[in-house]
Amino acid sequence: MSLRSASPSFSPPASTAEDHSDARRVEAPARIHAPAHPLTADEWTAWLAGWFTLLGLPPRDLANDALSSPPSARWQEAGEAPGAEPPLAMVFAPHPDDECIVGALPLRLRQEAGWRVCNVAVTLGSREDRRAQRWDELQAACEVLAFDLHRMTESGFEQIKPESADAQTPLWQSQVRETAALLAAHRPALVLLPHAGDGIPTHIGVHRLVTEALQQARLTTVVAQTEFWATQAAPNCLIETGLRDTARLVQALACHVGEIERNPYHRRLPAWMADNVRRGGELLAGPGQTPPPFGFGTLYRLTRWEAGQASHDLPPTFSSCEQPLAVSTLFSSDRS
Repeated sequence: MSLRSASPSFSPPASTAEDHSDARRVEAPARIHAPAHPLTADEWTAWLAGWFTLLGLPPRDLANDALSSPPSARWQEAGEAPGAEPPLAMVFAPHPDDECIVGALPLRLRQEAGWRVCNVAVTLGSREDRRAQRWDELQAACEVLAFDLHRMTESGFEQIKPESADAQTPLWQSQVRETAALLAAHRPALVLLPHAGDGIPTHIGVHRLVTEALQQARLTTVVAQTEFWATQAAPNCLIETGLRDTARLVQALACHVGEIERNPYHRRLPAWMADNVRRGGELLAGPGQTPPPFGFGTLYRLTRWEAGQASHDLPPTFSSCEQPLAVSTLFSSDRS
């Protein structure tokens, strides 16, 4: 099984509204003008800078000189033997676009630690007439993120929902076996999948699919449960993305043109990521504690799996964008 390797600004108030009852003039709030697609990485970065202004924060980012070598060389810099394969992170995406929404951790692993990242397209959406276009859009998004890409079948898996898992239909069992074979062949060091209650049937179905496949493959790995349509009760990891990486995730999400034409949710991604910091800051540090000074972040629940069974959750951790990702600490069970 081979894995295959797209000017905005924060503006001052542009108009005023009039209260005719007492003739007072009320200034309209400042707006972030949403840029048109497609834009360059620099243009998306300029647009994202306006969000830091809204949050009252200076832009945060990894220093330009913090990483002196290309990603492909950083795994060996971590002390591995010459020629050793870098670790692989697999993102099991229920739909094309999920690779961008939950992509903070794999993006930073690729850029800062030299990991390989492969997005696994579990489905290509429910609309058969859109699947070819969605595959093209997904390839463009993964090119922005420099993720490899694998699709389970030409048109994606079908009937990935809890009812299929409950009934253990022949199609479901076949698709679990295919997923287990993929995991056994590539043995990823990190597997990303939606959490068990992630709001919509396909996300919940992908959780069921991949956890059954992990059991069949008897894989030892770290599992990162993700969230989008519904929050998870006990995340234990908040990964910050700085100015450039958050802008890159939005840029990649904007490649899903057919989806954002009906709902421009790429423009709202920074708001969701800012709220992750609000919620995750105290969930991880404890009620009443001061949250980290992050602008944007993504929440995960990291769990160590041993021989196909969930063993234990990893200790809570915050990962600042201003320091290179400390992989050995992040995935360690002992933070003493």
